[in-house]
Amino acid sequence: MEVLQQVCSKQLPPCNLSEEDLLQNPHFSQLLLSLSQHMDESGLSLTLAKEQAQAWKEVRLHKTTWLRSEILHRVIQELLVDYYVKTQETDLTSEDKKFHETLEQRLLVTELTRLLGPCQEKEMPSPLGLEKADLLELMPPSEDFVWMKARLPLEVEEQLKKKCFTLLCYHDPNSDSDSKTLKAAKVWKLAEVLVGEKLQGQEAKSQQKEQMVLLEKKSATYSQVLLRCLSLLQRLLQEHRLKTQSELNHINAQYLEIKCSAMILKLRMEELKILSDTYTAEKVEVHCLIRDRLEEAICLQEQDMEKSQQVLNTYEVLGDEFDRLVKEYTQLKQATENKRWALQEFNKAYH
Repeated sequence: MEVLQQVCSKQLPPCNLSEEDLLQNPHFSQLLLSLSQHMDESGLSLTLAKEQAQAWKEVRLHKTTWLRSEILHRVIQELLVDYYVKTQETDLTSEDKKFHETLEQRLLVTELTRLLGPCQEKEMPSPLGLEKADLLELMPPSEDFVWMKARLPLEVEEQLKKKCFTLLCYHDPNSDSDSKTLKAAKVWKLAEVLVGEKLQGQEAKSQQKEQMVLLEKKSATYSQVLLRCLSLLQRLLQEHRLKTQSELNHINAQYLEIKCSAMILKLRMEELKILSDTYTAEKVEVHCLIRDRLEEAICLQEQDMEKSQQVLNTYEVLGDEFDRLVKEYTQLKQATENKRWALQEFNKAYH
């Protein structure tokens, strides 16, 4: 089981296979074990991995050869650039001028000759109709070339030393204040230091990959646990929702009832507060006195009404005869008033 788990975590892509899955599928487990015998940790077959390793070895060899020539070419170009910069700033000796001019002339002719080579091999016309013989005529004299070739390694070595010191100071800024001897010693061991740091980086990357695989496994496990928890919570909610809802409704009803009672009491309190602010003790005493007098007046009016009702009942007993006497009395009273008025007018006229 441990071997299978190692195979699944290293030689195969992440598949999140648990121990239960492997036990339930024994043939699949045997297939994984048989595949692991023909595969390396990268997932390739052993034969293909061996061929790939050999191919990478040849690639690294060719790459190293190309890098060496490319570095040498760039260093020579930088020497020429530095030479042109120095000519603008200071006066150079005749030997320096001769060295750099010879180097530049030799470099240009070599590059042009290299460009013409493939054209002649493919039987194509060369640029501007030039031939190799035409370019070889532009070569510097052999004495100058031999002298330049003897000095060139020293110049290249000095230029490379500056670059190494620059790289060392970039890698370790504290080395900037060291002496040249100490810098040279550190540069000698810089390759080993860089290789060690590279191995540490690869190891850290491998550990990170293992941690990512472990994290994916834990994420899958946690996801399954969460899904089971959610299903359990859903079932509990479905089973206990009605009971809980009825209890909640009962509690809400009690709460609303208590809140309503509190609101009624609060309204009554506000009403009593308004009444107490409106009717003071003096106003209440005056209102009581007014009410007593009004009640006495009402009693007197009721007594008068009873007396009038008795007289009216007595008159109603007389019937039509009483009505005739009332009309006659009214007429006599009116005639008396008229004569009294005429007498008053006569007296006014006589006086």
